[in-house]
Amino acid sequence: MRKDIHPTDYRFVVFKDVSNDFAFLTRSTAKSKESIVWEDGKEYPLVKVEISNTSHPFFTGKMKFVDTAGRVDKFRNKYKKHLEKKGR
Repeated sequence: MRKDIHPTDYRFVVFKDVSNDFAFLTRSTAKSKESIVWEDGKEYPLVKVEISNTSHPFFTGKMKFVDTAGRVDKFRNKYKKHLEKKGR
């Protein structure tokens, strides 16, 4: 195996699911400008994620429509004229 290809700057980081406010502490190399005080009273870097295992349909068994970036609206606005010509 090649040497020195894996990162060495692992540290504790809090990942927070913004769709349901679930957070967990783990080791990671993910960079973050935000921080949060964890349950143990210490401050850790905070990385916000849109979907985690607590909100993903595969793990929850519930279909949930997540459109935080407005992708559907952007698509409809982009092709609005084309759809009007077809009479839809």
